[in-house]
Amino acid sequence: MGAIKHEAGAIRKLLKQLGKKEELEVCYEGGPTGYGLHRLLTSLGVRCMVVAPSLIPVRRGDQVKTDRRDALRLSELLRAGELSGVYVPSAEDEALRDLVRAREDAREDLHRAKQRLLKFLLRYSITPPAGIKRRWTKRYRLWLEGLKLEQEAQAITFREYLHAVKEGEERLKRIETGLLEQAAQGANGALVKALQGLRGVAFVTAVSLVAEIGSFRRFRSPMQLMAYLGLVPREYSSGQSVRRGN
Repeated sequence: MGAIKHEAGAIRKLLKQLGKKEELEVCYEGGPTGYGLHRLLTSLGVRCMVVAPSLIPVRRGDQVKTDRRDALRLSELLRAGELSGVYVPSAEDEALRDLVRAREDAREDLHRAKQRLLKFLLRYSITPPAGIKRRWTKRYRLWLEGLKLEQEAQAITFREYLHAVKEGEERLKRIETGLLEQAAQGANGALVKALQGLRGVAFVTAVSLVAEIGSFRRFRSPMQLMAYLGLVPREYSSGQSVRRGN
């Protein structure tokens, strides 16, 4: 059939050429394009599997890679039943997961903004007075606000670094407010609340677990869930070498 555009119309046209939808089963490698294709195909009545590239069996010694060869190889493995699909979240779960990851991005960006400011102050040996022992407290921030620098260029740089920190804090606060609202309104609101009943599990941890895991029912046993989370003990030992971990 050759290559087609990643558009709904082109995909529907191809499906008509391939035969009855009830007899079709397709798969594709998961990637940055998400699960839109999977949702389109399943809405049209076609069985579809999204495969993790890391779980696709590879032939030893195969040094040739093309799109055509990859497609043929995937179809052979699918027919032989040697592929295992990844979990496809619902559109709501995927959207919540994006918001959780946006919060993590904002948190990391804020940390980097603070580090830039601290490195700038360190470069010029600017330290807070003796009475201020902890960073980012109210007193520390008041000291930053009143800081005067000799060179105007330095002052501009400092103000921009400080402004970046403030913007980062405001951005993180906005995202967390939205996350709180969406988690409460969503279908998993009760689950998020229930998880917070566990010791050491606050809102962010609870909503992150729900967003990343999706449906807990997809795990057949607690052990399978623990394995997914990387909490199952592992051992790689041979002879005098002993390696244990999880």
